[in-house]
Amino acid sequence: MNTLSHLELWFVTGSQHLYGPTALEKVARNSREVAEALGASDRIPTDVVFKTVGETPEEIRKICLEANAAPTCVGLIIWCHTFSPGKMWIGGLGALRKPFLHLHTQFHRDLPWSEIDMDYMNLHQAAHGDREFGFICTRMRIERKVVAGHWQDPEVQERIGMWARAACGFFTMQGAKICRIGDNMREVSVTEGDKVAAEACFGYSVNGYGVGDLVEFVDGASESEVDVLCAVYQEEYAVAPDLLPGGERHSSLRDGARIELGLRAFLEDKGAAGFTTTFEDLHGLKQLPGLAVQRLMNEGYGFGAEGDWKSAALLRAMKVMALGLDDGTSFMEDYTYHLHPEGVKTLGAHMLEICPSIAAGKPSLEVHPLGIGGKEDPARLVFDVAAGPAINATVVDLGNRFRLIVNDVDVVAPDEPLPKLPVARAVWKPRPDFKTSAVSWIQAGGSHHPIFSKALTAEILEDFATIAGIEMLHIDGASTVSAIRKELRSNEVYYQDRGGASSGR
Repeated sequence: MNTLSHLELWFVTGSQHLYGPTALEKVARNSREVAEALGASDRIPTDVVFKTVGETPEEIRKICLEANAAPTCVGLIIWCHTFSPGKMWIGGLGALRKPFLHLHTQFHRDLPWSEIDMDYMNLHQAAHGDREFGFICTRMRIERKVVAGHWQDPEVQERIGMWARAACGFFTMQGAKICRIGDNMREVSVTEGDKVAAEACFGYSVNGYGVGDLVEFVDGASESEVDVLCAVYQEEYAVAPDLLPGGERHSSLRDGARIELGLRAFLEDKGAAGFTTTFEDLHGLKQLPGLAVQRLMNEGYGFGAEGDWKSAALLRAMKVMALGLDDGTSFMEDYTYHLHPEGVKTLGAHMLEICPSIAAGKPSLEVHPLGIGGKEDPARLVFDVAAGPAINATVVDLGNRFRLIVNDVDVVAPDEPLPKLPVARAVWKPRPDFKTSAVSWIQAGGSHHPIFSKALTAEILEDFATIAGIEMLHIDGASTVSAIRKELRSNEVYYQDRGGASSGR
């Protein structure tokens, strides 16, 4: 999947029979025009399909139930063109299981000052029709996105598009399978969590497989398949001379290719959207999967190292959210710091598994020793990440709920070349500054395995958190430790009152 255009947002308009058939025909005609314009906007990645004007409680409930069952509907856009009594929406909203965005707009941008009469006023009543709808949503304690402004405004379309991406990310989690190859690594805590609660909240399932299940597929890769894949490597990457045919380490590259072929076949066989590995459990594999993981992430699979299934699921969702956008998204790790007083920076990397979608240029394909895992030297792609704004995001399990933590960062060039660091890496300055960011992230319980994205923004992930019904903490350029700690304490009370982790909408 490399586009979201096959997915749909259903456009539903609120009105009532009070206005008569002529007015309702105009409402439907105007609504269709708005939906078609939104669907044609390059700022909105999905199709937008006008469905109906809800004029009675029965009609509204019917369309909501249809949306629940529709396999390509990721959510609804609801707009009240006229006044639409809130009680009409109770049954439908109570039954709705798809997320929705409330668009507060009106058909005409400008008032026709010299021609306004009561017919015009009665027809164009979103100014208070949407407030009535907003009240019933709030009264029912329904979380939703509200976007206000004219439907032709580029900013309005941009914000609808961001929400659409979040809805698609949540949609792709429903029924998704995450394969945990091996188990958690030793006694690491943050990579563990409640899989039952995660499935109830997010919709994906996590199941464990022995490394032997993977090895069976790796051993099944043919020599001709390995030949073809090695040729692909030579086309796509700057392959180190010792890895080329006839080179002293060409066999290591072939082993890496065989692992990629086997891992891809394994995931396809399981119908998986993501997976985890661990360097502690590699029985039957010649090397830790590095190159294979990098390339599969680049194809859209979610991944988490060391058994981190929450990161694998989040990466998969963020990969979907980012489809069609510039720049990439990858599994990452906060690895080490440059604590110079004139410029504190974080060096993000992992032993092997960083997605080439974030590479600044053509990655180099190399084989180097790896002091962990006790296996042969693994193949990996080595590259830097270009400067620019990005985010780090992680989901942690707090026992009674899930928390999404997002930190805005700015990628910068390394102060000097890194000739002895044979892994993919990114250097960034966290916002608002290192000390505030690090203390806030640690106070919030953030993982050392963030998902790094140059494509997505914190607003998209805030929309995702709202759709999933989970807590979100955003560390940005205006954050202070004091304010973050107050927010964490307030959230503790709020989510205890809500009963803890959400089961999703």
